[in-house]
Amino acid sequence: MMKIIDELKGAKTVAVSGHIRPDGDCIGSVMGLYLYLKKEMPEAQIDAYLEKPAEIFGCIDHIEDVKSEFNTDRVYDVFVALDTTDDRLGEAQAIYRRAHKKINVDHHVSNKGCGDVNIVEPERSSTAELLYELMDPEKVDVQIAKALYIGIIHDTGVLRYSNTAPRTLQITSELVKFGFDFSEIIEETFYERTYLQTQIMGRAILESVRFMDNRCIVSMVTRRMMEFYRVTPKDLDGIVNHLQSVKDVDCSIFMYETGTLEYKVSMRSNGKVDVSAVAMKFGGGGHVRAAGCTMNGTYHDNINNLSIEIAEQLKAAGKNT
Repeated sequence: MMKIIDELKGAKTVAVSGHIRPDGDCIGSVMGLYLYLKKEMPEAQIDAYLEKPAEIFGCIDHIEDVKSEFNTDRVYDVFVALDTTDDRLGEAQAIYRRAHKKINVDHHVSNKGCGDVNIVEPERSSTAELLYELMDPEKVDVQIAKALYIGIIHDTGVLRYSNTAPRTLQITSELVKFGFDFSEIIEETFYERTYLQTQIMGRAILESVRFMDNRCIVSMVTRRMMEFYRVTPKDLDGIVNHLQSVKDVDCSIFMYETGTLEYKVSMRSNGKVDVSAVAMKFGGGGHVRAAGCTMNGTYHDNINNLSIEIAEQLKAAGKNT
């Protein structure tokens, strides 16, 4: 496999970024590559752009280097977009499009590639796993390993999801050999929640509704509820996974209000529903078992529209069993 450094030869300025509302894989990947390039290209200027990462990721070395104010006038020799397509780069999109060379590294099946160089491998558990393969293992240090490890565990549900392959386990074992406290990282970044985060999750689960012969479950959080509990979108991570853990549920949906008649939608599946295909119908994307999109309309209209797509798949799956 090629190495990422081969695509950066001669570059004096490099930017690295990921998608809006960055999750663990996005943050771990951006920081892992940022730290790697700082080490491999000491004479070059390396910048990492992201919306402000959640405090739980403060354990990643040099996370304070991340630029959350975007200098859209800057022109970089190379821009590496990680874990996303360019239309989800947010304010970094303008910088990406002006770069002399664009590299796209991702593992989402819905990504057809948006760069001059596209490294998209849907069979990978995470972008962090793919990045490790693109690095010289001799150049990876404990700081880089920790960032990539965080990316992998967040996109695999701590190695529980079906996207965890034998190679995923091999790579994580290579990373933990660096000696960082991986159990503490799992607890602090994946499981630990504040009291307010626990409250909003409890309310979302309490108000969830099962439908489609109980094969689907949905819950929603309004802006008013978020204001009442004093939480932000980052505090809603994990709710959809808890919904999916309900016995006999094939597909779970969680959405939160982002504007007037606008909702951010997250979906999970046990494999009987390809939620990536559903999300793509509404301009989103993701994986077979985990995907998302943004939808406009009332909450009930959005559920009805999603239900049509989900019902078709469940009906087809029933015919094939």
